[in-house]
Amino acid sequence: MRTSLSVRVALLASCAMCFSTGALAQDITLDPVVLAKSKREVQTDTAISETVVTEEEVEDRQAGTIAELVDTVPGVTLVNGSSPQGSGINIRGFGANGTYGSDQKVLIQVDGANVGSEELYRIGTQLYTDPSLYKEVTVVRGMAGTFEYGSGAIGGLVRLETKDASDFTGGEPGFKLRQTLQFGLNGGQFASSSVLAWQPSEDLELLGNYTYRSQEAQKDGNGDNVSDDGYELPSWAVKARYRFGQDRAHALMFSMAETTSEETDVPYNSFASATDNFGNVDRSVFSETRTLRYTYDAPGNDWLNLTVEHSRAEQQIESSYVSGSSVLEANPFVWPNLQPLVNADQHYVTAKTTVKNQSLFQTGVLSHDLRYGYEHIQKDRLDASSAPGGNDLRDAFFVVDDIQWGGLTLTPAIRYEKQAIRSDYGDYANEALMGGLSARYAFDNGMTVFGSASYSENLPILDDLTNADYMERSEKAHTFELGAAYERSSLFSGGDSAAIKLTHYRTEVWDVTSYSGVTNIALQGYELEGSYSTDSGFYTDVNSTWSFGRDTTDGAENDWQYTPANTLSVAVGKRWGQEFDLSWEVVANAEREFNDVTTDQSVVHNLRATYRPQSGAMEGYEVRVGLENAGDLDYTPYLATRSAPGRNLKLTLTKTF
Repeated sequence: MRTSLSVRVALLASCAMCFSTGALAQDITLDPVVLAKSKREVQTDTAISETVVTEEEVEDRQAGTIAELVDTVPGVTLVNGSSPQGSGINIRGFGANGTYGSDQKVLIQVDGANVGSEELYRIGTQLYTDPSLYKEVTVVRGMAGTFEYGSGAIGGLVRLETKDASDFTGGEPGFKLRQTLQFGLNGGQFASSSVLAWQPSEDLELLGNYTYRSQEAQKDGNGDNVSDDGYELPSWAVKARYRFGQDRAHALMFSMAETTSEETDVPYNSFASATDNFGNVDRSVFSETRTLRYTYDAPGNDWLNLTVEHSRAEQQIESSYVSGSSVLEANPFVWPNLQPLVNADQHYVTAKTTVKNQSLFQTGVLSHDLRYGYEHIQKDRLDASSAPGGNDLRDAFFVVDDIQWGGLTLTPAIRYEKQAIRSDYGDYANEALMGGLSARYAFDNGMTVFGSASYSENLPILDDLTNADYMERSEKAHTFELGAAYERSSLFSGGDSAAIKLTHYRTEVWDVTSYSGVTNIALQGYELEGSYSTDSGFYTDVNSTWSFGRDTTDGAENDWQYTPANTLSVAVGKRWGQEFDLSWEVVANAEREFNDVTTDQSVVHNLRATYRPQSGAMEGYEVRVGLENAGDLDYTPYLATRSAPGRNLKLTLTKTF
């Protein structure tokens, strides 16, 4: 079963790449257009396992959640994902893991602020924010490339960047208004996003963004509800940037984003498809991030490029039990313990101050891109029945240096982090020294080889305050990566472009405290990213993951339940200049079995079309149509606790004034 699926989809990918320059090109005669490119650029210029989802792809995917933006990135698995409730992002087997929310081994940052990594029982990671607020999402898989941003990122890092006014004004003084309306038939989806961008001058830019999104209960491919409840999600963001001084070398940036949600009579268990023994609650969610950033890029001085940043992320989840909704309410032995859980209020704030400098210099034949800095992080959490509260204070120093000599680039990285925890459960102090080394060599023919070795520690977390042993023991891990990449223009014909990157990784984790009965984990896998485009507008993108995981506690060799499913996604498309874009995406997931429970293989087809008139009465309009799960397949993705949505026709209308 697994082999046949992989072979079928691999043949599909190969045929798509071949025919994009052959038969299809012969059937259509086109006027000359600018050089086309694929939807997703392969990052062949770095040893880091990194994928960047640009603003073009963000809009093209018409996603309703942040998770849906990254679901085809190699190594990424969604725990649900079609709604904010009970969903999350898992990278290389770590991060969101279902019932307990997050194991805090994947960092998620919005404009530098740390968000969405709590262990909230039966609630999930609750990454409540709207994709319409963001212009770019960067996914780093594994530890290499994360030491500038935090510790314990064994799975990886997700960085989201909000939109700027200059993205709409082009950096010229003036106003721009952008209005977007989005509709989806499955679940009565609706979204409205309004962006006002204003540049009074070239030095000052201001942006306001208000987005309202709603969705009723969606249907799966069998016509049953994916879950009993929908959601309403109003969000807003403001952003300002001011440049000043000689050569506009100084800059101040402030961003603020807020999302709220009010849910009435919904299951407390966000992972369930219907009301279960936990009963229902009225739930209020408040999520806010703020970032203030100062930068100074000294004119004529490559040693000084300073960034000082302060960020604050707050999330509050208030739950009130709906009387009579649980069958356990009449149980005098269970209900006294369950009642505080379903009436719990969660509140936590993470404040972070970062001072970082970048220095560019030469030492003999070696050129250096050196980043070094200091971070102070303070996390405060309210004590609740399902999540003990306290204060987690951390101070960290980091140094990362890209050292280049000809085609060779070496990147040593080191991070030292010291922790002090204060709580009613006790006080604890911990520290860790972590880091790694990556290497990349670029040949003159477009081929590169690379590798990395990284070591990190996940320091004790507030969730474990009731276990004194866990509060004095950090989780430890190392990862080794080895790979090759190739990029070349005019490979088969003049003006075409091809890129491919294959990475093999091995990760071992020990002294594990995040999972009951598990102390050692070993994973390995392969990740493939490829793209090909021609000057006539045809393009192909390929992303794939093969992975294997073991729970090696006490010498055992059991399957690791959060190992990502083997997947392959292929997108084939055609652009007609800047005006029209048509694509077909196939996403295949192999069968995976754990504890005698089998997740069946699935092949899902998605169709997308974008129309952007470049002249005439329709100039400034954008029309996007998407047909997701076109075959209306009834399936449950691996790690998900709910069925995937069935066929969904989406329409997005955008006008820029």
